Amino acid sequence: MATEMKTVVETRDRPDGVRVVTLNNPPVNAISAAMRQQLYDTMRAIDADPSVKGVVLTGAGRAFIAGADIREFGKPNPPGAPSLTDGVHAVEDCSKTVVAAVNGAAAGGGLEVALGCHYRVAGPKARLGLPEVNLGTIPGATGTQRLPRVTGLKTALDMIVSGDLVSAQRALELGIVEAIEDDPVEAAAALALARSPKKLREDDSKIDGIPDGFFDDYKKGMARRWRGFEARFKAVDAVAKIVLPYDEAVEAERVVFRECQGTPEARAMRHVFFSDRQAARHPSIPKDTPAATIEKAAVIGCGTMGGGIAMNFANAGIPVTVLETSEEALQKGLEIVAGNYAATVSRGRLSQEAMDWRIGLISGASDYGEIADADIVIEAVFENMDIKKQVFGTLDKVCKDGAVLATNTSTLDVDEIADATSRPEAVVGTHFFSPANVMRLIEVVRGAKTSDETAQTAMKLSPRIGKVGVMCGVCDGFVGNRMLYQYSRQANFLIEEGAL
Repeated sequence: MATEMKTVVETRDRPDGVRVVTLNNPPVNAISAAMRQQLYDTMRAIDADPSVKGVVLTGAGRAFIAGADIREFGKPNPPGAPSLTDGVHAVEDCSKTVVAAVNGAAAGGGLEVALGCHYRVAGPKARLGLPEVNLGTIPGATGTQRLPRVTGLKTALDMIVSGDLVSAQRALELGIVEAIEDDPVEAAAALALARSPKKLREDDSKIDGIPDGFFDDYKKGMARRWRGFEARFKAVDAVAKIVLPYDEAVEAERVVFRECQGTPEARAMRHVFFSDRQAARHPSIPKDTPAATIEKAAVIGCGTMGGGIAMNFANAGIPVTVLETSEEALQKGLEIVAGNYAATVSRGRLSQEAMDWRIGLISGASDYGEIADADIVIEAVFENMDIKKQVFGTLDKVCKDGAVLATNTSTLDVDEIADATSRPEAVVGTHFFSPANVMRLIEVVRGAKTSDETAQTAMKLSPRIGKVGVMCGVCDGFVGNRMLYQYSRQANFLIEEGAL
């Protein structure tokens, strides 16, 4: 007996003749086999329905489409079922104007579907991009052929090769969306009635006059940073097919996409992806545990670690105050932070505007009273128990109720540090690795009295500031140093036994 397919594409008709198509596959409207089939069927039905005057395509909840359904990774498309490319073309070939109301994340296939629409309106919190290279593959549903037609080749390559998502504002500046509206569905409906269909695949204005050697030069420029990440180079090769007729280029893209699927790189990066997701969920924290809202942070110490930690918050758009007891040490630390950002700008990996904005989020202080309203305070002083206990005793007196008090200790007893306060339930370890603004791992150290909410807040904060949080208990060396001790010990034995 055939299993009934879950409905993940829903429609409703507005009085003005616009049909709203809502993609509803919680929690992030991931593209599944059911969604591909239903999107294709829905668009074909709309095209044949004379009562429909325009179409809005949007997502339910907080996302538009946040990528592929991870439960279907590595599985072939059901025989005879439409591919996502077929769905994208069904959207674009519709005789009614189709406008994407990008209400949230449009990642991977989500952006490809949005680019298949004739126009796009974004919500303020939308983020858009093609992050497939982060899973060892490339966009495989016309993304390499569509994005350059919107942004131009260089910008499209930068987005595809980095795998980064851009904000709604940046997408507007790049021409990926026509507008940003608080109610993107309403704005999209008006646009669907006001404009005629426009097929992106027929617009070559942004890809005319490609200089000789352009793609080879681009690959040379990325060689140092992305050496060994073959999917990123294959993505450039796929974009380079844009010189072919559109249908041939899309087929060539698909060939490269299939080649990437079974590579060791793709398998390894999928393993990392699932591992990261698993690490983010710890059985000691009930699933319904709320996390505190972090809107303002503080860091104690502006040395190598403190400055790097502060940069993570600024990079995530969270205002952060760095406290140093010495004005000289504070200024020196802030100069190092500025120098780190400047070096990134000089390498072309950050704009001057973005650097200025991030630095503007970092302020200095020399009095504990200036950080009293911080939602989280991370101590990053010398690895000395007496000093840390003194710091936490002071934080206990000045910080507001509900603030998370975190220590960046790499080896010291978090429980002993917590006992220096009257609120040990609010104390947690957040051990960053050096350089803190670069290394992705955070050891979230849960003490004996750390509350579920405090632990959850630290874990949820990790991805927000671009990190992978791994929870552990109070033990010698936590996770990283505990392993380091053992393999360093064995390495020393090898040297003693004459291995060199």
